[in-house]
Amino acid sequence: QVQLVESGGGLVQAGGSLRLSCAASGRTFRNLAMGWFRQAPGKEREFVAAIGRTGGTVDYTDSVKGRFAISRDNARNTMYLQMDSLKPEDTAVYYCAAKSAVISTFTYTRRSDYADWGQGTQVTVSS
Repeated sequence: QVQLVESGGGLVQAGGSLRLSCAASGRTFRNLAMGWFRQAPGKEREFVAAIGRTGGTVDYTDSVKGRFAISRDNARNTMYLQMDSLKPEDTAVYYCAAKSAVISTFTYTRRSDYADWGQGTQVTVSS
């Protein structure tokens, strides 16, 4: 099992930036494909971004393309989500997720793909 701890959330004005971090422990980080999801009040948890084991492949939901950037540092066992040009509709609890992956280039976009989840960090964007 992987332990995941998110940090970096907070309150920011529209147009501002935040960087989320997800620290992993318990398994070999470089063997994990990782993802970010978010859940707004009254809505389903949705896919935001994903990254392959080596960081060479990434995927984003359309609404964040060009504004968010996912990355990872396998030496630090940490994944990041740089969020720029934030909008009020980005307000949600953001969760990181991990999945053991054999193929280094694969990214995973479905909630059901992931076995391990963090506790979430709140991001609030004011208008």
